[in-house]
Amino acid sequence: MTIRSIKETDFSSYYELSLKLDKETVFRLYEVGERQYNPVLFCSETRDFIKRPNCNIFLAVDNGMPIGYLQAIGRSARRVRHIVSINIAILQDYTGKGIGAELFKAAEDWARKKDIKRLELSVMLNNAPAIKLYSRLGYVREGLKRGSMFVDGKYIDEYYMCKWLD
Repeated sequence: MTIRSIKETDFSSYYELSLKLDKETVFRLYEVGERQYNPVLFCSETRDFIKRPNCNIFLAVDNGMPIGYLQAIGRSARRVRHIVSINIAILQDYTGKGIGAELFKAAEDWARKKDIKRLELSVMLNNAPAIKLYSRLGYVREGLKRGSMFVDGKYIDEYYMCKWLD
């Protein structure tokens, strides 16, 4: 298994991975069938995304196929250029094997080179394994976003968490 930045040749398999992840877990933004993308549009938007100077996508690849990813989403405004938002997802068969920690390590190494100081994310309160991982990696809770997600007929709260990079 390797961790690396996404390449253009990965875009189609990254799209397929995203669709699989939508089916596997409720801890994602999109529900099954909700993505309005077609593969061409998805690839185009991914290409545009990674061209931005403070954005990246890190893939966990096993036997040539992506099994998880971490998106590092930065903004261009000077006042928030030091911040990157994190979005991470790993196929269920591969969770609990240290892959998430490796994806975060790659993102943190990249962020330090980009002079990013703050990594932030949000996580549903009922996603205990993710909260445990983020806490172990040094992320701290900063706040609570009440009813931020509507999943299976219920409103779910999310924690805001962040890590400051020295």
